[in-house]
Amino acid sequence: MSRLDSFIRRLSAQRDILNGIADEVKTLNGPVLELGLGNGRTFDHLRELFPDRRIVAFDRAANAYGPSMPEAGNLVLGEIRDTARDFIGIGASLAHADIGTGYEEKDAVTLTWLPEIMVGVLAARGIAVSGLSLDHPDLEPLPLPPGVKAGRYFIYRRR
Repeated sequence: MSRLDSFIRRLSAQRDILNGIADEVKTLNGPVLELGLGNGRTFDHLRELFPDRRIVAFDRAANAYGPSMPEAGNLVLGEIRDTARDFIGIGASLAHADIGTGYEEKDAVTLTWLPEIMVGVLAARGIAVSGLSLDHPDLEPLPLPPGVKAGRYFIYRRR
């Protein structure tokens, strides 16, 4: 599979999952967290899905497309593993992380801290969506929507 096809499948999986869990997230209280703002495409989609929610985005630097940039109070810049710790206990209804690199050794380092951060920021029964598999006893894996290949993207509920 070409890298372009792989990218398209990953983004389609991400969209299908976020669309699929939107109604459930709307029944939960708490903000939505976007770990890894990037160019802001997913942030923009989250704003459409959850127009009445506070959405806080994290990234190393502000590189999003102008209209997809969060307002200053909802943009947290710096190393996500450090800045997201300040949000532990916020009781998020949804935390989305698309911060994998595709390099196994780099992603292994991310996985030493990301599962704990996700559990820490989520409310009880909150939803975690991630491009990386999150192994944590407080995260219950949820089934993927039809058409999303296993291992492409992941959904969890905080116990």
